[in-house]
Amino acid sequence: MPQDEFHLAAAARQEMIDHGFEPDFPAAAEQQLAAIRAEPDRSLRDLTGLFWSSIDNDESRDLDQIEWAERTPAGIRVLVGIADVDSAVARTTPIDAHACKEATTVYTGIATFPMLPLKLSTDLTSLNEGQERNAVVIEMLVAADGSLASNSAYRAVVRNRAQLTYSGVGPWLEGKADAPEKVTASPELAAQLKLQDEAAQALCEARHRLGALTFDRLEAQAVISGGEVRDIQARGTNRASQLIEDFMIAANESMARAMRDAGVTSIRRVVRAPERWPRIVELAARYGDQLPPTPDSAALNAFLLRRKQADAVHYADVSLAVLKLMGPGEYVASRPGDSAVGHFGLAAHDYTHSTAPNRRFADLVTQRLLKAMTAGAKAPYTDEELDGIARNCTLKEDAARKVERAMTKRLAAAALAHRIGEAFSAVVTGATPKGVFARIFNPPVEGRILRGEQGLDVGDRLHVKLIGADPRRGFIDFARA
Repeated sequence: MPQDEFHLAAAARQEMIDHGFEPDFPAAAEQQLAAIRAEPDRSLRDLTGLFWSSIDNDESRDLDQIEWAERTPAGIRVLVGIADVDSAVARTTPIDAHACKEATTVYTGIATFPMLPLKLSTDLTSLNEGQERNAVVIEMLVAADGSLASNSAYRAVVRNRAQLTYSGVGPWLEGKADAPEKVTASPELAAQLKLQDEAAQALCEARHRLGALTFDRLEAQAVISGGEVRDIQARGTNRASQLIEDFMIAANESMARAMRDAGVTSIRRVVRAPERWPRIVELAARYGDQLPPTPDSAALNAFLLRRKQADAVHYADVSLAVLKLMGPGEYVASRPGDSAVGHFGLAAHDYTHSTAPNRRFADLVTQRLLKAMTAGAKAPYTDEELDGIARNCTLKEDAARKVERAMTKRLAAAALAHRIGEAFSAVVTGATPKGVFARIFNPPVEGRILRGEQGLDVGDRLHVKLIGADPRRGFIDFARA
């Protein structure tokens, strides 16, 4: 089917509506947006003189996070600046009410459906290069062993000196490519990034000693030109994306601990112990490894690291299977005195989401809670309101995954439509009463096995033949080869 006979952008919009989203902003929100100026608050601490920088995807425009570091006798002092969205979007206003309902920005590959109006999320509150912005700063002291010796949070005015990309910085940090032009032109920026990388590596190693899991994730990214899908490519992690992830995790843990220590109710991000642990044990046994009968993140991570060392080429297969078997995370309201559920995958007892308020409502709520806590003011939400917000954020995150999954399959089907009959290596990613699903590796897309699926389970490796690709329905069909 020619792609011009089927409009992928229209399909993405309909998926949003079908899954409970409202892709258009109400008139009252547009009126509010016209009056927002988001000027820097000159009464705040002025940190514009620091050499802040950001690293994100090539196409990212909603910049939520910037970083700066310095070496001290006690360790590396790391500052993570987070966009102060709350300073521009007051609670209970039309924009806030819409964001509360939507809960998340949805990225479909062919179109982005933002939680906040683009004028806000990509401009007025985005930490864009060369712009002075209000920010919430998480300050952490990373000790030599990767532990956090101290942390604090406060408001400040910041200015991003260099907007960088994972694809440019990562290969340079790994010694595989020359530095990006901005880094080459600034010795100070180069030194900053090297110091940040050193701190991030220490944080990462400390987490892994505690049992945080090591995954290699490959995401499918559509190559679109002239409104048509030309190809599907794999996008993995590199040293730069890991740097940002390590800082993000540390900032989120610091934020959660600060609220716990202050005795205030907050929203936590939790990942419970895997219900399908016996299947993970079975998967490890297939590789000659043994895991304990009850969930143990440290033992699981040790198994993952052994597999990565033994077979780095196919390690992504094992990573994907374990990720699927772990199940999704969720948001919960945590009251003072509640026992911590924690985040199994990160081996963290205290974890929240706080570093992406332009695109996740839970992070904006956490920002407001932190501001009230540090000011000694009354909490902006009741415990019951936080319960409801947490439930809605979990539901909308699940809905967003379904929208993104459906559109990923449509985009992939459009890219694969001319490859019917080809054979691919694959791994089983789902086995439910609705069917058995497998992910091929090149390109990294998922489809349903319609023939020869009997007896297959998550983690099984096999060869499949492409027997159908329908962009309209988002169907990619395989037969066991």
